[in-house]
Amino acid sequence: MADDTTNARGLTCMLVFAIFSAVLGMFQFGYNTGVINAPQKILEDFIANVYKTRTSKYMTEEMLALLWSVTVSVFAVGGMIGGISGGAIANYCGRKCGLLLNNAIAILGATLMSSSQLFRSIECLVMGRFFIGLSCGLNTALVPMYLSEIAPMTLRGALGTVSQLGVTIGLLLSQILGLPIILGTRDGWPFLLGVAFIPAILQLLLLPLCPESPRYLLISKGRITEARYALQRLRCSSDVEDDIEEMRIEDRAQQQEARITMLQLITNRSLQTPLIIGIIMQLSQQLSGINAIFYYSTNIFTSAGLSEEQAKYSTIGVGVVMVAMTLVSIMLMDRTGRRTLHLYGLGGMFITSMFLTIFLLFGFLYKWMSYMSVFSTLVYVVFFAIGPGSIPWMITAELFSQGPRPAAMSIAVLVNWFTNFMVGLAFPLMTAYNENAIEKYSFLPFTIFLAIFWIFTYWKVPETKNRTFEEISALFRKDDFITIDDVQYSHKSSSGDMFSHKSSSGDMIFDDKTLESCYLHHHHHCHYGDSSDAIIPHTTPPPPIAHTSRKKVTVAALNDHEFTPNHVIIEDQL
Repeated sequence: MADDTTNARGLTCMLVFAIFSAVLGMFQFGYNTGVINAPQKILEDFIANVYKTRTSKYMTEEMLALLWSVTVSVFAVGGMIGGISGGAIANYCGRKCGLLLNNAIAILGATLMSSSQLFRSIECLVMGRFFIGLSCGLNTALVPMYLSEIAPMTLRGALGTVSQLGVTIGLLLSQILGLPIILGTRDGWPFLLGVAFIPAILQLLLLPLCPESPRYLLISKGRITEARYALQRLRCSSDVEDDIEEMRIEDRAQQQEARITMLQLITNRSLQTPLIIGIIMQLSQQLSGINAIFYYSTNIFTSAGLSEEQAKYSTIGVGVVMVAMTLVSIMLMDRTGRRTLHLYGLGGMFITSMFLTIFLLFGFLYKWMSYMSVFSTLVYVVFFAIGPGSIPWMITAELFSQGPRPAAMSIAVLVNWFTNFMVGLAFPLMTAYNENAIEKYSFLPFTIFLAIFWIFTYWKVPETKNRTFEEISALFRKDDFITIDDVQYSHKSSSGDMFSHKSSSGDMIFDDKTLESCYLHHHHHCHYGDSSDAIIPHTTPPPPIAHTSRKKVTVAALNDHEFTPNHVIIEDQL
């Protein structure tokens, strides 16, 4: 039994296998995000030559720039459509089945892109980018959702970070394969784009061997036997009753939220706070300035005295740093916590962005300043990898219970892709306006954004480390407070199932539940008393308690950031 318990709380062979199979989708996203950059000049020549063959006219620079912008940005358009569709597909097909079906779209996109040279078709290239973007958009919604639902609570943060690891490895591989000595050539670029076949085929072969999300099976479909079997496979243990009970409690608490649509989510007052947090977290990733690093890293390294070829290899070094630091963040996520790491990441990027701007402005005065700009670039990537790079993809899935989670993921992913699309359009326009000025001052807008995101995270984002989904949801089920004698009280919630009490210092929260829905009671932390008694410490031996709906449990949590159930009181409801 001890071995079973240990396995249930840690990594198992089936859990690792399921993680690898699912994260192939995020690898697909990372690879196709970066693959188009290396052969840009070659692809522009291809577009111009096809146009000349068809019309016997030379394409103007303006039209070529427009067609190239469409080819690049249509990937994000497909991503937005895929992201907003992810929630509906997750509810209708399930997380695993949705990922499997999505590979058909990826194969279609890879086929169109890789065959565009064979058919001398610009349309095939553009449509292929659209379909591969649609597939990647679905992946960014489905993969984090699946990982968060199959992971044990103690590993949820680390496994959520694996999504970003898949993205960074995909980016790095696209940079390496895009080198002129490998596939970044006039004959090799169709094969470079066709690499997208590999993760799609692999996932089609591997994912059917993995279990479906137990939470989806039990809470969304009510298939208790299948959910228990899926958990037993994932945990490699027959002792999964604690997980089943925790899901049942979440199911009872969230029954009224089943199959929430995006419109209902936006208009639901109790869910607006976690939704805003999820959206701001996605913005903190896309508006952190990392796109400026990818856009200008070669120029920064060239200005430091490196040759153009050395600068390209140094840019690959940036990708290596991202992969390495994402691995580090996996180890830190469940030790340090999501909120703390995000604050460190944003704060480090804020400070580094100011130094980087100074080094870019005055690098011509002193040679060492040029080298410091290279060092600052690497430090910038380090802080991005441990904070904004890893956390936004996972925390949205953690902030919501089973009912609203798919709709919340769709909205968050839509925001991420739309911001990605806007940044991708804005940078070329800014560069065309004044390339030198923009390059030197490009980090100043992001410095302001980073400061705003740090302040928001410090005041509004809760710590989700080692909390069940129900405990996280309970943090947001608090109405407006009223102050009486320097103590804040909240009104009853609309459902009447909770009364919150918080001192002006924010050090105590009470959450009233029926006895059957109290997670602590089922783990022997609830102690009996009558309503006139003081709160009973949980060290007092409890007398027998009858399981009746006429009992009420009051759970005291010590603060907003750490839900530590220290005291409870159970009283008769007359």
